[in-house]
Amino acid sequence: MMSTSRSGVEVRLEDLRRRYAGVTALDGLSLTMAPGELVALLGPSGCGKTTALRLVAGLEEANGGRVVIGGEDVTNVPANKREIGMVFQAYSLFPHMTAMQNVAFGMQLHEVGTEERRKRAGEMLELVGLSAHANKYAHQLSGGQQQRVALARALAIEPKVLLLDEPLSALDAKVRSRLRDEIRRVQLEVGTTTLFVTHDQEEALAIADRVGVMNAGRLEQLGPPTTIYSRPATPFVAEFVGLTNRLPGVVKGREVEVRGTRLPLVKPDSTDGPAIALVRPEAVSVAADGDVSSGPLIGTVIATVFLGATSRVTVDLGDITVLAQLPTSDAVALTAGTRVRLSLRTDPVLIARDEKAPTEA
Repeated sequence: MMSTSRSGVEVRLEDLRRRYAGVTALDGLSLTMAPGELVALLGPSGCGKTTALRLVAGLEEANGGRVVIGGEDVTNVPANKREIGMVFQAYSLFPHMTAMQNVAFGMQLHEVGTEERRKRAGEMLELVGLSAHANKYAHQLSGGQQQRVALARALAIEPKVLLLDEPLSALDAKVRSRLRDEIRRVQLEVGTTTLFVTHDQEEALAIADRVGVMNAGRLEQLGPPTTIYSRPATPFVAEFVGLTNRLPGVVKGREVEVRGTRLPLVKPDSTDGPAIALVRPEAVSVAADGDVSSGPLIGTVIATVFLGATSRVTVDLGDITVLAQLPTSDAVALTAGTRVRLSLRTDPVLIARDEKAPTEA
């Protein structure tokens, strides 16, 4: 089954540029995807991630640069000749067709014989766990099931590349996380090189081999999810991926002093002077014992949010509020009004200098 796409193909985006009426949507995007890799493009609305996907699909023309799939330059190849499977936010199933017929339809356009179409459609529905629903129409399926059918339909044509454009954003949270894991399972089994576009950081970090964080038409950082989260390359990435405390401090001699604590810098050659230190909530610890009378890191708990195994505690230090993330077992006693003492773990931190607009970050 699916022998042609199991190996996956390399996909290269080379210096892609796209402008709309004087607005630059893509500003020289270069990205090489290894055969069988799943890369997620992550970023806020208008950062260029969907434009990149549409250029790979052939749904739009680039103003510059190339798209190379499996060693072949497809920049000027029409969309229907690129052998690409697409799944959009809207499921776009044909309402007058059953799930099986929807999956088989794309193969018809690729001139696959009737018997082979039926066989492969059955295999695809089995792959996404919908064999029992093969004869149901779209209106008889839940949103999550409809999106599974859309995924099966995209894979049935044995595409060289699978493109997923915000495929989960119309679903509720529980279905979304289940289907996210399902998409990853299917993608690994089939081995198709996949580009996944999302504005949801949790989604990108959960399933991608590598995450590309985009901002204003450029790739700010590309790397494994753990690197993107723990070693963000720029202040924009640090603030977009995960929650970040912005704590005023002073850079002096390769460190930044924040409220009496000296923290090492990710970029030690930063010039001395005032700066904003970007400190992750999990690098802040909270203690309610000992002396909590006064000091730069003494404050009052104003809220505790339980997130399962961990909890997020908001502490008011008087002139600023700080988020701390800690095990729920430690947070239970930290009710609103509790006086606490914070300490900052001495992880290397990024600093932001002045409040530039996000487009210049």
